[in-house]
Amino acid sequence: MLQQLFKTILGSRNERLIKKKKRIVKKINQLEPTFAALSDEALRQKTTEFRERLETGETLNDLLPEAFAAVREASRRSVNMRHFDVQLIGGMVLHDGKIAEMKTGEGKTLVATLAAYLNALPGKGVHVVTVNDYLARRDAAWMGKIYNFLGMSTGVIVAGLSQEERREAYGADITYGTNNEYGFDYLRDNMAFTLDQKVQRGRFFAIVDEVDSILIDEARTPLIISGPTEDRSDLYHRMTQIIPALTKQEKEDGPGDYSVDEKARQVHLTDAGHEHIENLLVRNGLMSPSESLYDAVNIRLMHYINAC
Repeated sequence: MLQQLFKTILGSRNERLIKKKKRIVKKINQLEPTFAALSDEALRQKTTEFRERLETGETLNDLLPEAFAAVREASRRSVNMRHFDVQLIGGMVLHDGKIAEMKTGEGKTLVATLAAYLNALPGKGVHVVTVNDYLARRDAAWMGKIYNFLGMSTGVIVAGLSQEERREAYGADITYGTNNEYGFDYLRDNMAFTLDQKVQRGRFFAIVDEVDSILIDEARTPLIISGPTEDRSDLYHRMTQIIPALTKQEKEDGPGDYSVDEKARQVHLTDAGHEHIENLLVRNGLMSPSESLYDAVNIRLMHYINAC
């Protein structure tokens, strides 16, 4: 009874949030004539100004009204589309990390440009996640006109790109791509041995289109990296000829190249064993004298040593 009374007087939580955001919409609308009077170059310079203000201590929320006004005006000039008030509210909801439920035809693609631009200002990159390659290409080309008008770069991640092309796309201010492409790039980056093999530069802010489909339906399908194994039977054969040269350690801390844990059924190289096996590998041309057995390029050798 009391809960219903409070709801009648104060409104639901969503209604209170919308009411609060409408006050910000009013500020954005008041800025519209000012931004409409700017030249193309002056409007583009707003991006530099916003970034400088961030460095002096202002927050993204402080910049939101002006940033949204800039995107609205850039959109009108570049793609002849003006954000409606309800779309401005949608952009704020996305910026807050919440889900904005919008019907087909209400301009979800245009709404995303507001939050994407604002969160790209810190220079850490924004990922826009779409459901397929076609939408990623289309939205990057279409909405990219708005970002480019404001001096920001746009990238797109689709199947078939080279590693360098992917790295360049991730280096853009705003990157469009599918959830699978982002996911597989993340997995490949975690398998990389060196930093220059990675393509992603981090994860700062993401906007997910069709969030129910991507985070619920498609999330049931795991992303698995697999491929044909390399035939290294010759290496295995050579390793079986090297390993017998190692000697077993009979007593703890005694002489020997390896110790045997009978209970755990494991074999461990001793310090002397590490040095001995490295010398044997160098002598047989399987490792460079300047390398260590535990260098990333030699991990495969450890696999064969353990197997033998």
